[in-house]
Amino acid sequence: MFNYLINLFFPKVCSGCQTILMTNETVFCTSCRHEMPLTQYHLDCDNQAVKKFYGRIDIEHASAFLYFNKKGIVQEMIHNLKYKGHEEIGTFLGNWYAEDLKELILKTPFDTIIPVPLHKRKFKERGYNQVATFGKSLSESLNIPYDESILYRKKYSKTQSKKNLLGRSENIEDLFDVDFTAEHHQKHFLIVDDVLTTGATIEACSRALLKIPGAKISVVCMAIAN
Repeated sequence: MFNYLINLFFPKVCSGCQTILMTNETVFCTSCRHEMPLTQYHLDCDNQAVKKFYGRIDIEHASAFLYFNKKGIVQEMIHNLKYKGHEEIGTFLGNWYAEDLKELILKTPFDTIIPVPLHKRKFKERGYNQVATFGKSLSESLNIPYDESILYRKKYSKTQSKKNLLGRSENIEDLFDVDFTAEHHQKHFLIVDDVLTTGATIEACSRALLKIPGAKISVVCMAIAN
């Protein structure tokens, strides 16, 4: 009765289109789920996510779950996750994408999942890392350890979304560093992020992680700019 009253006065709405969710729906309505622009990159070893890193950094695997288009459903979703505290979106996408990645990890096993970190100041401002629930749900579904203590951001920086590749590279070249021990040597790290745009942030994170002897890097993102 209490849950009924809560839903009556504060109904749960779809994170994609803001319509009221039906009883059997969670996070997204059925219509939005069917409209999700899936990339199917996990089936293509030479996809556009991989190509972003050609000649820049050695990546074992890269993929993204959805296409990100301006004013599209994915932009609305990421905005709600990143700025409105809807962390359940990350969990939902992580659980969904994990089903696609289960065959991949049989061929390319990962040792540790690492989120792109926020600076302590940014974390305090936002209250959470928008990538965390995505990474943790992948971790639970794929049975791969999740660790946010190895990679950290050294400098506070403003948003990179409106900068070009050269501008981003200049700004983030020395933003990240690692804190590791001998047990992290020879490990395959899976970096997770929200939206893959130029790849500059992932490249900077990868260069930091590659300071670890024998480290290998792969990347999985919620979406890729289309």
